Amino acid sequence: MKPVKALIVEDNVFMATVLHDLLKEHATDIVVLDTATTGNKALQLIASEKPNVVFLDIELPDMTGFELLQQVDDINFQTIFTTSHSHYAIKAFRFNALDYLIKPIQENELDEAIKRFLKSAGNTMEVKHALSNIQSQSVDNQKLVLATQNGTLRLPLKQITHIEGERNYSYIYLSKGSRELSSKNLAYFEDILTDKNFFRSHRSYLVNRYHIDALKRDHFVLKNGVEIPISRRKRAEADAWFFNQRG
Repeated sequence: MKPVKALIVEDNVFMATVLHDLLKEHATDIVVLDTATTGNKALQLIASEKPNVVFLDIELPDMTGFELLQQVDDINFQTIFTTSHSHYAIKAFRFNALDYLIKPIQENELDEAIKRFLKSAGNTMEVKHALSNIQSQSVDNQKLVLATQNGTLRLPLKQITHIEGERNYSYIYLSKGSRELSSKNLAYFEDILTDKNFFRSHRSYLVNRYHIDALKRDHFVLKNGVEIPISRRKRAEADAWFFNQRG
């Protein structure tokens, strides 16, 4: 097996050194080519060194990790993002099913990320789809990306009518009448979709504003006739959200 060529993009020299040391200790098949502390330097190294995987800090001095990737003409490497605490970045990673590590990086989490990378080596499409989502001006044109046991699902937000949670998994209902099962709970989807015109009306339901036809006292009526309950404690919030979205 050929060694995997890696590039570390991290503006914190100490963090970069720690990651480099962890990789040497826990991933003998991965060879770190170099370290870049800025986006511009990283772009130069990506072009010259042609890495297989890039450990990419999402917040660099001169640009974000996403902005860096948007400047790469042909993304033929996989990306494992790193971040300290950016909730916005983590939501973007989850929405696009991107691999990421929270700093300070833990050995077990790095091990799992490397296993996922080696299992899917050669698949560079996830970042490309993520960039397409980020560049979309309209939420309606974005796609929710979900990794499943049977592969990766890319569900246009416009086609999702509502999501129903049942314990530790969820059913995603689509406008064509089908549904998809996800191992993610409803809280997961609430976190990544509430700023994309979705509303949690009930402990078991998340609804897409695009598909709501009417608001009744204790439920939403969808365009397909399905009724989505509104819990008593959510009624005032549901009224405000619904009429604000209409406006």
